[in-house]
Amino acid sequence: MFPLDSPWNISFAGCGFLGIYHIGVASCLREHAPFLVENARHIYGASAGALTASALVSGACLGEAGAGIIDVAKEARKRFLGPMHPSFNLVKIMRTILLRVLPPDGYSRATGRLGISLTRVTDGENVLMTHFNSNEELVQACVCSTYIPVYCGLIPPTLQGVRYVDGGISDNLPQYELKNTITVSPFSGESDICPRDISSTNIHELRFTNTSIQFTLANLYRVSRALFPPDPLVMKNMCKQGYRDALHFLKKNGLLQYGGPHRMLAVADGGAEEESDGEDDDRETQDRSSIEEHIFEHLPPRVHEALVEACRERRSLVQSLSNMLPVRMASAILLPYTLPLESALSLSVRLLEWLPDIQEDVSWMKEQTVKLLQSVLSHAGRSVSQQVSARMFKFQRIIN
Repeated sequence: MFPLDSPWNISFAGCGFLGIYHIGVASCLREHAPFLVENARHIYGASAGALTASALVSGACLGEAGAGIIDVAKEARKRFLGPMHPSFNLVKIMRTILLRVLPPDGYSRATGRLGISLTRVTDGENVLMTHFNSNEELVQACVCSTYIPVYCGLIPPTLQGVRYVDGGISDNLPQYELKNTITVSPFSGESDICPRDISSTNIHELRFTNTSIQFTLANLYRVSRALFPPDPLVMKNMCKQGYRDALHFLKKNGLLQYGGPHRMLAVADGGAEEESDGEDDDRETQDRSSIEEHIFEHLPPRVHEALVEACRERRSLVQSLSNMLPVRMASAILLPYTLPLESALSLSVRLLEWLPDIQEDVSWMKEQTVKLLQSVLSHAGRSVSQQVSARMFKFQRIIN
């Protein structure tokens, strides 16, 4: 049983595009155990987990947040090199989605309750950001927490005058060691809410900055898809998996609330319809097992509709032609010629967007270059000094 007589926290692990799993978990907690969310002392998140934590604390629509993650994945999958294509700007897309999803007073709701894991560039130490002065600052904190060096760019973003990168580098599961912290991870391991893989090798595990990851084939697949998104339908199933795993956790710990019949979404032929309000008394007296079976199958209607809409492909004539095998083969053959042009175009666009911050970033790069040279020269000086001292000592021994 989960003890409710002392304060508790919720912590979401960093996981890249697998953050859609967190949306399912958060949807389940908000629907079936809202007191866990409302009365939690802090809700922490690292990297992609920070996005879900921000949406959960600020009261944003989780359906829109999940749809946003799928939209980013679809945008990445459009390109031949996926998210590594020069024209794919993850930071810009993510910032746009966050500003759209978060409510106007999101930062005030998040201040004091939300903890975003960041890695400070200067010393590599972990920082938990808990106070935000505006939605822009909250969004920037999320951007910093998800900024993977090289993968997202070369110049780290700044927050309150300090440069940070992905929080998962220093602490991928914030405050996991605290008592009564509910840990959430899309990787099978020792987290409170996570997939349970059946494997003969699951006694072995890897700990990545406080996150337990068992050595299973399913986990290997999940790791491979963290930075290179899978098909949108696969992501939708991951969201459902998170919902089911959270429901198992609530049931196991006696936290599952039954407030009468649940209004669930019946899915048939890609359509959706809600149960009518006029349910008879027989349905109101259904046993708990039948209710559990029903709610295990479906996400909340609003979340389900948003994900279905996000997964739906809207193909124009041009898109249909571009997906034909001959056209795709021709695109692959011409890639050595088209990629430099696309790279030059995207570089020009990014340079224009960089102009407002170019002076600050260039001065930072100069400062880092000077520090690097000083460090190299200092190390080289010590090495030369040690070698000279050793040779002088040998020379004196020979003379004596």
